[in-house]
Amino acid sequence: MHYDLIIKNGNCVLPWGQYETGIGVIKGRIQSLSVQSSDDAEKIIDAKGLYVLPGLMDCHVHFREPGNAMIETIETGTRAAAMGGLTTVFDMPNTNPPTAEKEMIIWKQERARETSWVNFGFYVGATRENTQNLSKLETMRGVCGIKVYAGSSTGSLMVEDDQSLENIMRYGHRRVCYHAEDEYRLQTRKKLFCEGMPYENHRLWRDEECAFLGTRRIIKLARKTGRPAHILHTTTQEELEWLVDYKDIATVEVLGNHLTQIAPECYERLGGLAVMNPPIRDKRHYDACWRGIENGVVDIVSSDHAPHDPEAKAKPWLCCPSGMLGVQTLVPLMLNHVNEGRLSLGRLVDLMASNPARIYGMPTKGRIQVGYDADFTLVDMKTNRRITNDWIVSPAGWTPYDQMEVTGWPVATIVKGKIVMQDNEICGKPDGDLVDFLP
Repeated sequence: MHYDLIIKNGNCVLPWGQYETGIGVIKGRIQSLSVQSSDDAEKIIDAKGLYVLPGLMDCHVHFREPGNAMIETIETGTRAAAMGGLTTVFDMPNTNPPTAEKEMIIWKQERARETSWVNFGFYVGATRENTQNLSKLETMRGVCGIKVYAGSSTGSLMVEDDQSLENIMRYGHRRVCYHAEDEYRLQTRKKLFCEGMPYENHRLWRDEECAFLGTRRIIKLARKTGRPAHILHTTTQEELEWLVDYKDIATVEVLGNHLTQIAPECYERLGGLAVMNPPIRDKRHYDACWRGIENGVVDIVSSDHAPHDPEAKAKPWLCCPSGMLGVQTLVPLMLNHVNEGRLSLGRLVDLMASNPARIYGMPTKGRIQVGYDADFTLVDMKTNRRITNDWIVSPAGWTPYDQMEVTGWPVATIVKGKIVMQDNEICGKPDGDLVDFLP
């Protein structure tokens, strides 16, 4: 049989186990998991010694477009994603102007079709003004869900009071994603600190109770309205242990940063580069995040890629912006964690492919299965590499993991049967597409 693409001899991570087999692709879909030696194709990849994973996803990125092209764009952000082994990304709405109305959604759809290297989805930001339109906005093409900033935002994207949050939950039916820090506590505690204090004070200002209180309020309203909630960048032991009893209504994201960085060491070493929201916390919470990975409370691992000018990040605390780069380094970091025994390769696929497909409603993604999209991440689990700033594609040009050695590296990114990255080189031209979600 003739295929467009054959991937042969790879150790394929299938839903029912790991097998060395051949995958045949026609017109961007998986057509066979048992390619024969007599079959041929326009393109053949010999994956001997490699693992073939379903296309890994990053469900939480900030590509800053429209905004500041000197920091990031959809083109540079998705190119970085492809370099890092990711086939699908979901972009956040806190752009300038924000992605919160039909006109901006249409603009973003067109921009993504023109410039994205990988599958592209994006959030619509909930505001008090657009609440009654959310049920229509959430079903527009490419929209992965509604994002609510219950804390740590500005302008119309900040929705901090219970009545407005409840109103948002009553319009539409898809899962709503939350930045769940409690804004009232954040503003009260901010008075205890001042500009120029050590960067470690970031985690003391945005303490555990800010996060736990915000999450409790959100889940109470989710239970009241029956609207499923997705708690983004969960960071605390208190939240993760409490959420065990709410898995019928809540799904949980943890970031690669909170699985890799530990306070206070990261603030001492990185200064303002370590500042993000919610903050990097101490080892008690780091250990709790890993327990959440081990016991299944955590559903998704993402990067929260949030680039900023390095000069701005070097400013004193309370003046430096919050956010770290991460879309390009997430897969190498997580493969290194696999090699260090913190999780299995199958669990990584669960967290970054099959669970995102299930939670966000992507019926033909997240698994290597006949009839599914031909999205693949090929990885070499034995390769040792050093992450460096000069490898980073983003115009911001830095990573908090500069000079970190990792074992395990993405060697090819394949999006709907097209090779986008191979052997650390970008291939072809931007040809990504919008993700189709269940209505």
